[in-house]
Amino acid sequence: MTEGLPPRLMKQWTQIKAENAWTMFKVMAEFVDGFESLNRIGPCISIFGSARTKPDMPQYQLAVKIAQKLTDAGFGIITGGGTGIMEAANKGASLQGGISVGLNIDLPFEQSHNKFIDSDKNLNHRYFFVRKVMFVKYAQGFVVLTGGFGTMDEIFEVLTLIQTKKITPVPVILVGSSFWSGLKEWISTVMLGESNINKEDLNLLPILDEPDEIVEYINNFYADRDDLLSPNYTL
Repeated sequence: MTEGLPPRLMKQWTQIKAENAWTMFKVMAEFVDGFESLNRIGPCISIFGSARTKPDMPQYQLAVKIAQKLTDAGFGIITGGGTGIMEAANKGASLQGGISVGLNIDLPFEQSHNKFIDSDKNLNHRYFFVRKVMFVKYAQGFVVLTGGFGTMDEIFEVLTLIQTKKITPVPVILVGSSFWSGLKEWISTVMLGESNINKEDLNLLPILDEPDEIVEYINNFYADRDDLLSPNYTL
């Protein structure tokens, strides 16, 4: 079946087969490290956003304030551990003496952990899919600021898991009307218009602008729903 393949592709396929067994052990090690480190952190909120946001930009300052408010409300903060919005969120948690988790990913550019992560909660990942499990398993909500492809990947991963009932319902909040309204309008007119989602799916994506609104929304979501404050993903 593979006789007609180019020699270079055949060589790559041979290497992949040889690496598969070792890859399994590397993946298992990442899961074990993550579970052992995060099993006792308590309720947390994962904050997503661009690594390219600079400290002097309004979105950076907004992320700091949101993380501070959430920390004061009793939540730990989980981020991707890098610069930009991630750094800002970890900074907000650190300033308030709260739990500050960083889930770093090895990249050929752009990613290095920020200094506001708790030293015992600074995790390094080689595999994106393991990192995503950690984001979701230990979060009781998601706050999404402005970002690029990575941010979109993270938010739609969470929405898919909620929609398909693979995780318990959690609040997913988009921060910034000017940034997110166009996307939600497209989802409403195109996705819903072509019957690719249900009307109630639109309720999964509230758009808010103020830190106090975000904390209030999350608290209201969990009022009388204490049974949902448990780790997601039954693995």
